[in-house]
Amino acid sequence: MAPDLRSNWRVIVLAILLIGSLGALLVPGAAPVVGGSATGNASTTGGGPTNLQYGLQLSGGTRVRAPVVGVTAENASLPSNGSQQETITQSIAANLGNVSSSDVRLRTSSDGDTVEVFANVTHAQFRDALGAAGLDTSALTVRDGVTAATRSDIVDTLSNKVNSLGFSGAQVSVQSSVGGGAHYIVVEVPNADLAEVRQLVSSRGQVRVVASHPANDSAQVNDTVLTNEDIRRVSDAQMQQGSFGSVPVVPITLTASGGQTFSNAMQQYGYTSSAGVSNCQYPNGTPGDEYCLITTRDNEVVGSYGMGQSLADTMNRGDFQKTNSFVLQTNSMSQARQIAVDLRAGALPASLNLQQGDVYHIDASLAQRFKPLSFLTGLIAAIAVSLVVYARYGRVKIAAPMLVTALSEVVILLGFSAVSGLSLNLSHIAGFIAVIGTGVDDLVIIADEVTTEAVSSDRVFQSRFRKAFWIIGGAAATTIVAMSPLAVLSLGDLRGFAIVTILGVLVGVLLTRPAYGDILRYLLTDEN
Repeated sequence: MAPDLRSNWRVIVLAILLIGSLGALLVPGAAPVVGGSATGNASTTGGGPTNLQYGLQLSGGTRVRAPVVGVTAENASLPSNGSQQETITQSIAANLGNVSSSDVRLRTSSDGDTVEVFANVTHAQFRDALGAAGLDTSALTVRDGVTAATRSDIVDTLSNKVNSLGFSGAQVSVQSSVGGGAHYIVVEVPNADLAEVRQLVSSRGQVRVVASHPANDSAQVNDTVLTNEDIRRVSDAQMQQGSFGSVPVVPITLTASGGQTFSNAMQQYGYTSSAGVSNCQYPNGTPGDEYCLITTRDNEVVGSYGMGQSLADTMNRGDFQKTNSFVLQTNSMSQARQIAVDLRAGALPASLNLQQGDVYHIDASLAQRFKPLSFLTGLIAAIAVSLVVYARYGRVKIAAPMLVTALSEVVILLGFSAVSGLSLNLSHIAGFIAVIGTGVDDLVIIADEVTTEAVSSDRVFQSRFRKAFWIIGGAAATTIVAMSPLAVLSLGDLRGFAIVTILGVLVGVLLTRPAYGDILRYLLTDEN
C-alpha cells in the first residue's frame, strides 16, 4: 500500500528537519560562529567535522564568578528634576570621600527610587552621605550589591567586550544564590587563559581624555574633556606617523554634542592658539607645564600628545563639527587595541569583586578528553536502548523506527545548537541523553498501546494512538513544569540540562511522537 503524503505530513516535516539539521551540523559555514575570531583567538568549533561550538568544559578556558562592588539604598525619595539629581549625586560623592560622581547612580522608578554607589563603603557611611545630600533616610533600606538594571548593563557590556576580543563561544550571565539574596556575574571564556580573563573583568574600561594646561599663566590644571559617552564610532587601532615617529592611535568620531564640547574646550583652554599647538614635549611620559592631551584608562595614563596644527585650524575655522573625527594616541599598540575595545563596548558601571568570587581554569588538553568520552557515553546509551527495545518486541518493524525517531530528536537539537551558537557543555550532553531516555519511554507507550491486539483498521489504530498520546502528553507537561524552575533560575549547569530537556520534550510531543505514530500506522495497517 503506497503511503498517503497528506496523512503522513509529520513524517515529511521530520525528514525535512533532519536534513536541515544535518546541513547545519556538517556543511561548512552553514552555522554562524558567535563572537568570531577577529583577533586571532582560537574558535571553539574545535576544527572538527561539525559546526558545533563547545563551552568551557569541552574546550578548556576560564570561568570567573564574582559579585558586583556596590551598595544600594532602596525606597529613596528622589526629585524628578535632572539638575537636582545632579546636585544630589555630586553631594553624595563628595561626602563619601574617594568616590567620583560617576560612581553614584540615581534611578527613579514606579517600583521605588534607588541610589547606588559603586565603591566599597559601609552602610553607615552611605546612609550618612545620603542624609548629608538632603535625602530622607528614615524609610531607606541599605543593602550590599547593585540593582538588576545595573547587573543587566554589566552583562551587556562584558558580552560586547568578549565578542570584540574575538572569543568564540564566550558567555556572560547573572547567577543568583538559592535564596536570591546574592547575585553574581558569571563570565565563561573558552580557549582563554586566566590572565586574559582576569584583565577583562577586573577593569571597568573608563576612557577619558584630559586636557592638561596652564591656568592663569601659573599652576597646571587637568580638565576632563572627553569620556566614553562622547564617542559615536571607533575604528580599529593602527600605527600612524606623528611628530615623534610612528605611534599607535585609535581613530574616533565624536557625537555632535561631544564634538561641540571638545572643540569649545580646546579653544577656551588655548590649545588652538600658537602657544598651545604641538606644545607637549613628553609623548611617553608625564606632562609638565604645557598643553598636553592625556588619554587615561581607569585613571592610568596610556598616552599623552599635543594638539596638531591641522586639527587646531579646523577648530578655529569651525569646520571640526562637520566630521567630529580625530585620533587618540597611546603608548603601545596593545593599549590602543584595549582602548578601542573599551570605547566600542562602553565602560562597566561597576567593578567585580574578584576577592569574594571564584576563578577556575580548565586546561584545553584536559577538556579535549571529555569530547570522546561524551560521544562514547551517548553511543553506549543508544546501544543499550537498542538492545532493550529489541529484546522487548523482537520485531525490527517496531523497534527500528522507534530508535531512529528517538535519535532524530538529538540530531534536531544538535542542529538547533549549531544554528543558535549554543556552546555545548557536559550539562547539555546529559540533557541529550535524558532526551533519548524520555523519548524512548514515550515511544514504548505508543508501541505497547497500539500492538496489544492486531490492528484491524486505520480507525482502530487512531483510537489507540490517541489514548497513548494523552498519556505521553500528560507526562511531557509534568516534565516541562518540573524543569521550568531550573531553566528560569540562574543555577549554573542545571539550567543547561533543563533547557535541553524541555526543548527535547517539545520536539518529541509536537513532532517526533506523532511522526512515529504515522510510521507505525503505515507499517501495521499494511500487515492486515
